[in-house]
Amino acid sequence: MKHEVTYYSDEELILRHYHYADERCLGQLLERYTIPIFGVCMKYLKNSADAKDVTQQIFEKVLIELEKNYPIPHFKAWLYTVAKNACLMSLRKSGLPTVSLDAENLPPELEDFKDEESGINQLLLHQEHLKESLQELNKEQRLCIELFYLQKKSYKEIEEETGYSFREVKSHIQNGKRNLKIKLLNKSREV
Repeated sequence: MKHEVTYYSDEELILRHYHYADERCLGQLLERYTIPIFGVCMKYLKNSADAKDVTQQIFEKVLIELEKNYPIPHFKAWLYTVAKNACLMSLRKSGLPTVSLDAENLPPELEDFKDEESGINQLLLHQEHLKESLQELNKEQRLCIELFYLQKKSYKEIEEETGYSFREVKSHIQNGKRNLKIKLLNKSREV
């Protein structure tokens, strides 16, 4: 790569990683957001050690998601959502009360999340589309998707709760995920 990776946008780094398997692109992306994401974690967790741990977990999740080679159109906004959710999960696990950061209460290093095009408003629109699309799935798929992804239940727990067989649970999740993706793509094209 002739050009220095520091000059690429987030989206360019992701695409270059997908096309050329250049680990420097991922390294640059993570380096770019380490301090801002640590700042988000500190805002929520109020503890440096916990914030470091959760920041590490967030970047592990990011690496896993980026290896799936699917487009992330607004990386910064997506990353903020991943960070917020990880912090809230950490707070719930520890039994501490959860707080919410909104567009008016973002840390200074994440001020551009307020930007209409790539920020909170876009995320809220995507969340609304996700809720609508979930409701459009058939009952079995919606139930299995909600239990697996939103309530973090295992296939076995879903079997026990719904009475579906392992194959049915697996099928409902796979088909539901595919149908949800199609519905979300269609909704994003309508915007």
